[in-house]
Amino acid sequence: MSAEARLREQICALGASLFGRGLICGASGNLSARLPDGGLLVTPTGASLGRLDPARLSRLDRHGRLLDGDAPTKEMALHAAFYETRGDKAGAVAHLHSTHAVAWSMLPGTDPDWLLPPLTAYSVMRLGRVRLLPYFRPGDPAMGEAVRSLAGRRSAVVLANHGPVVAGADLEAAVNAIEELEETARLALLTRSTGAVGLNEAQIRDLVATFGLEWDA
Repeated sequence: MSAEARLREQICALGASLFGRGLICGASGNLSARLPDGGLLVTPTGASLGRLDPARLSRLDRHGRLLDGDAPTKEMALHAAFYETRGDKAGAVAHLHSTHAVAWSMLPGTDPDWLLPPLTAYSVMRLGRVRLLPYFRPGDPAMGEAVRSLAGRRSAVVLANHGPVVAGADLEAAVNAIEELEETARLALLTRSTGAVGLNEAQIRDLVATFGLEWDA
């Protein structure tokens, strides 16, 4: 099996896993991954992540032109911006409309530059600081410009009233990280106003130093 065929199967398998566990519903959310030639495989517009066909995934060249398959997600601007600004650090991008992350994005009083509290070590390790971006109409190219304005300094953002977007070194890493983001948002909602204690500055600095994390950007 070729590298492209394996990646097609992986996109469909991970999409079905996300859908089957309720992290996405209907025909929302999208995944993309970089191919060895610099092109992309992308989930099509209007497609359910739970029922993807490997043969119908959108195949784009390195310039974003559709080579074969169905038309790509209308939110390609988000994906393209992460690939352009994160360089070799972005081998894949995942975008969900997951319940707890969306709910947290709508609450007043959050810090847009540090949206999710550092509740667990893995939220810090897999996400760094998560940035809240404003609401945009789905498919609005301005979403991509908002990501570009971060100049590659963040691997994870949440679009207000919409959902999280995460770039990872590869597809599995991106999916693992966006699942961590949703779980952290769920924990944040469950512990809000309870006095729960997250990680302190010394504990965060230890993680950053030990694992070489992006944190202060």
